[in-house]
Amino acid sequence: MMKRLFLTGETGFVGRIFHGMAGEIVRNYGWELIPAGGKYDLRDTDSLNRILQHARPDGVIHLAGQSFIPDAIGNAAQVLEVNLLGTLHLLQALKHNGFCGDFLYVSSGDVYGQAAPEALPIRETHPVLPHNAYAISKIGAEMLCAQWSGDAPWRIVVARPFNHIGPGQRLQFVASSIARQMARIRLGLSEAVIEIGDVDVTRDFLDVRDVVHAYMGLLAAGEHGGVYNVCSNTETSIRELLDRLARIGGAEPEIRQLQALRRPAGQRRVRGDNGKLCAATGWQPRIPLDQSLRDVLAHWERVESAAALPAPARPSGDAAYGGHGGQGGIHA
Repeated sequence: MMKRLFLTGETGFVGRIFHGMAGEIVRNYGWELIPAGGKYDLRDTDSLNRILQHARPDGVIHLAGQSFIPDAIGNAAQVLEVNLLGTLHLLQALKHNGFCGDFLYVSSGDVYGQAAPEALPIRETHPVLPHNAYAISKIGAEMLCAQWSGDAPWRIVVARPFNHIGPGQRLQFVASSIARQMARIRLGLSEAVIEIGDVDVTRDFLDVRDVVHAYMGLLAAGEHGGVYNVCSNTETSIRELLDRLARIGGAEPEIRQLQALRRPAGQRRVRGDNGKLCAATGWQPRIPLDQSLRDVLAHWERVESAAALPAPARPSGDAAYGGHGGQGGIHA
């Protein structure tokens, strides 16, 4: 019999991958995804209780939250309310509804803050030094999970993912932004120019489908109270990302570095150590970076091609306004 898996943030980037191209991965682990079945807000315990009474999960992966760091810098109170207090509300609602299964909290590799180059690759034993409200909210929620893991009658595991990459990611994230610009160049919709911020920082990119595999592995075999990096163990510069996409796209665009696109001073080099995750679950990254980039580029070519087509005539009557989008946590 399949176990019931509930995702918070099912309408976000990773949540959509779970319900779409990674659905088979979830089933292979013996789980059935249970949709929320209505709207809820992590800040509202009553709405969480209603959703959980419907879902009756055997397992929960807590993805929902504010995830774009520049947004968090400008609104620290809100990101703390959603990511930290929202996690507390979810834990309380699970307890109230008699949950006794497996709980995976998705934190962030950003909790490590400024790691010196000689400390790379970053291991789970590295000191945490959050340097923005987003990272503070994540490490605070981790501490909540650590506290609850001593008392709650269920298993709690924490994942610290590094940079994701894959089709459907928002434009605020660097690989998606570059791929969309490249797609527009290939389609003749833009001049052969890529606008970018700092190209000499490095990041640890992991395909989102490999991320899903890692989460399911941790849900199955992660140690109760354990913390695990989810990363590729490979360091890639934004300059190399540009070069790879240019080669894949068969273009040689001009690269314009714009000061306005540079983020506030942060970590220059990032590489995580995934050894603990691999040892616990047998997981290994499966999708090469070039394949991830091909898929992201193909996604944006489909989107931009469709957008360039003439708009169809709108039918008369109410049919023009029928239907609605997916529902889920508003902070996915």
